[in-house]
Amino acid sequence: MQHEHEHPVSLGKPRWLRRKLPSGPQYEEIRRLLKKSCLTTVCQEAQCPNQFECYSKGTATFMILGDKCTRNCTFCAVGHGPEGEPDVDEPERVAEAVKTLGLEYAVITSVTRDDLADGGATHFIATIEAVRRLCPSTLIEVLIPDLQGNWEALRRLVAAQPDVVNHNMETVPRLYSSVRPQAIYERSLELLGRVKEVQGDMVTKSGIMLGLGEREEELFQVMDDLIAQGCDILTLGQYLQPSKAHVSIKKFVPPNVFTALEQQALDKGFAGVASGPSVRSSYEAGNLYRRVTGKG
Repeated sequence: MQHEHEHPVSLGKPRWLRRKLPSGPQYEEIRRLLKKSCLTTVCQEAQCPNQFECYSKGTATFMILGDKCTRNCTFCAVGHGPEGEPDVDEPERVAEAVKTLGLEYAVITSVTRDDLADGGATHFIATIEAVRRLCPSTLIEVLIPDLQGNWEALRRLVAAQPDVVNHNMETVPRLYSSVRPQAIYERSLELLGRVKEVQGDMVTKSGIMLGLGEREEELFQVMDDLIAQGCDILTLGQYLQPSKAHVSIKKFVPPNVFTALEQQALDKGFAGVASGPSVRSSYEAGNLYRRVTGKG
């Protein structure tokens, strides 16, 4: 792990992060559908390294509530700026896309909308309900912002019965001021704990990026904090700098370290862990959920 006194360096992408990008008819079909339906995927907006692979397998993560975020996290490629009112037709368009693609597992995420009183929870609920109506057998994971600590909005969202509630910690507390300046570490932890208070058997999930300068002992402390909140699933992946304007990479973590961290996380009590340089929150989400729960 990178130590605080070490200075950023210009790093070339290592061999294990250079991936051949698959394509094919399924990938093109999804691209056409998303364009026709005026839908946004976090795969595209966040420049996810797995988007070609996921598209070619017939899956995508839908990003609702627009494509501009009210926060300015220094790691994120999603655009920033003001947004209008939520598109009332968007939930139905997402549901139609899920049906057309025949998805068995749909991930629904959003930009952060601090301009909305409930942080966008009502729109999440409408999208969950629309997918349930059209695709009752589809498993639904929601990857949500912190809702600015609006716990009543969170309660209503959990009551809509998604199969997984995911909220990413992203990094260690010491780096929040430089990586997530408008987020609060304790609030993100509390959100995951409150999901379990509302519904004890709801599957919860979180993710951490590596290579931002975190120390090993700090990473283990985040794991312990998540376990204390009852978090079931953890994802660990390598941070990739979207542009020179974003926070710099301090270290490329090799695959063998990710493998060791996966075992350490399992030993700490997580029911499921995905850990690897290219892992992102939604990568192999359906398979990981099924391994943990035995459902679907």
